Amino acid sequence: MWRKISAVVIPTVLAVAIIAYMLVRVWDDLVVAVSHASPLALLAAVLLCTLAWWLRGGRYQYILQGLSVPVGVSFATACIFISQTANLIVPARLGDLVRMVILRHEKSATYSEGLSSLLIERIFDVVIIAALGAVTLPFVLNVPDWFITVIAVPIVGGVVFVLILATTGKIRSDHRVIRMLLTMLDQVREASLSYGALTVLSLSSLVIWLVDVAVCAVVAVMFQEPIPFPVIVLAIVIGNLVKAVPLTPGGVGTYELSLALTFELAGVAPAVATLIAVIDHLIKNLVTLAGGVISLYAFGDWAVEITRSVLARKFNTEELIEL
Repeated sequence: MWRKISAVVIPTVLAVAIIAYMLVRVWDDLVVAVSHASPLALLAAVLLCTLAWWLRGGRYQYILQGLSVPVGVSFATACIFISQTANLIVPARLGDLVRMVILRHEKSATYSEGLSSLLIERIFDVVIIAALGAVTLPFVLNVPDWFITVIAVPIVGGVVFVLILATTGKIRSDHRVIRMLLTMLDQVREASLSYGALTVLSLSSLVIWLVDVAVCAVVAVMFQEPIPFPVIVLAIVIGNLVKAVPLTPGGVGTYELSLALTFELAGVAPAVATLIAVIDHLIKNLVTLAGGVISLYAFGDWAVEITRSVLARKFNTEELIEL
């Protein structure tokens, strides 16, 4: 009982504590900055963020089609919205389980296909944004050594994973768990390792992340802060790579802290750096939440119950073994 409660409470308290610390230390300056914000820039940031989610839906549709699970862009986008909304509440990205159940319920997809689609999406997200960060590093001064490590690890991991895919195609086993893993690798290989798939998924992922960067750039404009574009790119890269480690629900706190630290390295005042980081993530999370609520309504009562089950940590994960 206490273990289940602490698994949710501790990450949430950590997220709140980080945000509170960031805001309290610069509160007076924040009030002044907010009073000079541009409402039009805020609207532009919301529209760009919404566009990014639809682009993610298009990419996810392509991934599912590669797994022989035909869906529309609206369906794919709704799946992402719901799972990411759940991830804003529960730790360890347990909200992703919702997406797998939706695919099972609506499209008769196996859990291994759902898990494979998530794996492909995550790999391209992490590797492409890390590569984007690697390109940006030479244009930003005074970069801490740990930035380089955070960027290098996903790139090396991506190369290793491709080598694993390329060398395990002919391996077969009767062991239940090993068979499940090999089946997933076969599905990932089929949907993402061809030249065409690599090109489409890499380019679409690059566009998605550039739009995500553009949201933050517009937020900086909203507060009349001229931050160099390479610095904004690097901040988004570091923020999302740190957020990929599920220390807090939705990466709240760790994401903002990473962005603010990167902006401050470029000479941005702490108050403005904190404000841009917090507003950027707030916009993205609120758009996610709105999309998730609309998507739950579109799918119906059963989707609400499944989401509630995951939030209560009652989902039977042993079912994921089923192929």
